[in-house]
Amino acid sequence: MPRRSRPDPLPGAAIVRQVRARGIHDPRVLSALGRLSRAYFVPPEMRREAHADKALHIGLQQTISQPFMVAVMTLELALTGTERVLEIGTGSGYQTAVLSDLAAEVFTIERLETLSLRARGLLDGLGRTNIHFRVGDGSLGWPEEMPFDRILVTAGAPQFPTTLFGQLAEGGLLVAPLGPEESQELTVIRKQQGEPSLRAVTPCRFVKLIGAEGWSADQGG
Repeated sequence: MPRRSRPDPLPGAAIVRQVRARGIHDPRVLSALGRLSRAYFVPPEMRREAHADKALHIGLQQTISQPFMVAVMTLELALTGTERVLEIGTGSGYQTAVLSDLAAEVFTIERLETLSLRARGLLDGLGRTNIHFRVGDGSLGWPEEMPFDRILVTAGAPQFPTTLFGQLAEGGLLVAPLGPEESQELTVIRKQQGEPSLRAVTPCRFVKLIGAEGWSADQGG
């Protein structure tokens, strides 16, 4: 009789294999990805493709990011487990879940209430208790909770995120896709003596950051 293949030991094992093959070797990042099923965060009609290394539509003209990009952005945040993290763009909640596994607290903002409520339901279902949710303009951050040790922007910003940088703690890191609609550069911004130090990581393409310090609603979905 043919030998049956053993099931993957972790729900995110297929994604771990893919991102490791592309050069992601940080054990904490891989462990966080391995513990999550991406299928849990996508619409039912997308679940067959949930473990493919590509972005998927989740409705309302929004996407769940490519797993490799989630891994890269998480890696660039250099989380140790003690940080307060601000996430701009809750979306499906998948990246939020990864952050909540690796940081002390996550503050996540989503401009679309439907997505925020959906993500909150999913994350509550996973028993995540260190996540705080807000519906609003992510480009303006969460001033009542500043400063943040890390800030992650999961939508493309057309210019340097001035207000968000102002909410970053000294020595902190801000990771964001910066540039025009067609293509951005994933950029790491470190706050050193109150000034930004920028480092480009990789070309990327995200949905637009809509808001007062992003794209206007008339310019994007």
